[in-house]
Amino acid sequence: MIKTLTVNQVECLAHRFAQKHLSFDEPIPDFSTRLPGILESCLLTPFQKFGGKDLYPSLIRKAGMLFYLMIKNHPFQNGNKRVALMTLLLFLHMNNNWLVVETQALYNFTVWVTSSPAELKDQTAAAIEQFIRNHLTGLAD
Repeated sequence: MIKTLTVNQVECLAHRFAQKHLSFDEPIPDFSTRLPGILESCLLTPFQKFGGKDLYPSLIRKAGMLFYLMIKNHPFQNGNKRVALMTLLLFLHMNNNWLVVETQALYNFTVWVTSSPAELKDQTAAAIEQFIRNHLTGLAD
């Protein structure tokens, strides 16, 4: 069974890590400044069902949609890409997986997702899934 993320986990792990280690010259505001309801939607959407079937049936599809929504829906005033990346890694780790990819390639891909047009959501989501698939490794590997 695929484990879900809670708002508290994002706050205590992903957001705090990004805030402490990924602020660079652009600080990430306190978690309390996040925009109401958006983070919750980002965390719940990958687990939606329709007609009793998962809309995103695999770990990769759920991870891809989570990453896309965390970047595109802007749950935070600043630092959305950095928190999205940490949230993706946390989600994968909780499900005994990880990404093996060079930092610059991951950064470039994240920026590409950020700049993707909204009308190409499905194509962008598919590209995210392919990126994850190409770099995914099980923690037991």
